[in-house]
Amino acid sequence: MNRITKITLGAATLAMPALLLAAPADAAPKDDGAAPRHAACGSPAPQNRDPISAITGGTAGARIRSGSAVGCTARGSIQPSHRLDYYCYTTGNDNYTWTYLRDVDTRVQGWVRDDLLPNNGSNYLC
Repeated sequence: MNRITKITLGAATLAMPALLLAAPADAAPKDDGAAPRHAACGSPAPQNRDPISAITGGTAGARIRSGSAVGCTARGSIQPSHRLDYYCYTTGNDNYTWTYLRDVDTRVQGWVRDDLLPNNGSNYLC
């Protein structure tokens, strides 16, 4: 099984296969140990598990998609000045982590790849 682990190092967060990088013993786990799941295109919104509701600074033009894959329909895009409400993250079928979010300014909801988001997206597993 190829599990993805999100590791926070200061301001940067990396997503790497767990077999290649072990977290320090004192690091808090990012998930509950459940296997990450890909969100199929058009799947319903997951439960909002993340308390972050007003973060700004995403990559200009990052697409908000209907599932955790670049092949899913783009519902909209974010801008660096937009406020974002994170829900949770999962691993896409491309082995990148993706965060489900709501763009507070446009009210568009969907999945954005974590490397395009402030703080590398949510730290709460869906």
